[in-house]
Amino acid sequence: MKAYKYQYEPKQVDEIIIRAFAFEFPDDLNPIWVPDNPVRSHLFNGLSLTMPYLEPYLIKSTQKAMAFISEPQLLADMRGFNGQEARHYQCHRRLNELLKSNGYPELAGVEKRLAASFERLSNMSLRTQLAYNAGFESMTTGFTHWLINRRLALFRDASPHVASFWLMHMVEETEHKTVAFDAYMAYSGQYIPRAIGVFHGSFHLVGFGLIGMLTALNKDRALRKPRNLIALVREISSMIFNVGPYLLRALLPWHNPRCEDDPKWMRDWIAGHAALSAGELLPLIDTKSSDMPVPFASI
Repeated sequence: MKAYKYQYEPKQVDEIIIRAFAFEFPDDLNPIWVPDNPVRSHLFNGLSLTMPYLEPYLIKSTQKAMAFISEPQLLADMRGFNGQEARHYQCHRRLNELLKSNGYPELAGVEKRLAASFERLSNMSLRTQLAYNAGFESMTTGFTHWLINRRLALFRDASPHVASFWLMHMVEETEHKTVAFDAYMAYSGQYIPRAIGVFHGSFHLVGFGLIGMLTALNKDRALRKPRNLIALVREISSMIFNVGPYLLRALLPWHNPRCEDDPKWMRDWIAGHAALSAGELLPLIDTKSSDMPVPFASI
């Protein structure tokens, strides 16, 4: 499809860097990794369950689009995007296997539904796929600001392995936040399909994440307790309150993810990581800290 009215614009980051996701989760990882909070733990576990199906699909659809795009800077961004997403889903897969082996084999049934759903999506038109991608990535910008800015409320005293993993994931989601949008605009640029993609990409993934969460909570019989039902409403409300405005802005005809400023913590994390020696393991975030700073001594 011929690109229309597309011109590449500079990003807020100089380069999309493909980093090693060097997280070794303990074999005895407790799936309820936020202490005394099964609802929040399983909310993020449910979202993790989707990633080994979402992110390979994002990579394949982005590769398809590259055949129709000639802008060299965008093509470089797309290669960086694919490299980051490949490392994300491989690490999520390791985490998900631990969740299943440590008490929740029922999640495999959700994975089968995810596989079938993304197979259907992969057979839709490339415009629909790229609109879905742009819509989903607009949601992850909101998730980044939510997780980083509310990291104390969300992850205080939580497993440093899982909390560090999620926060690093969100750093890189914001680092490549322009790519899916740019790929769609270079391929099509039509507003209505992109607006539909905001709903399609966001609700599809969150819906499956909630199914995974409810599957685990049902296994725990946690929903029989009023306090957990209240926690369920509170956690979903918090997600909507913090992420919803980013989706609403993404629906504007003039939306561009470059208008969303990157959190300072995210910029500090990138600077700290750049100072690591080659092959050095990623330090974990201190989730017992009063402010949970970036885990690099140089920052």
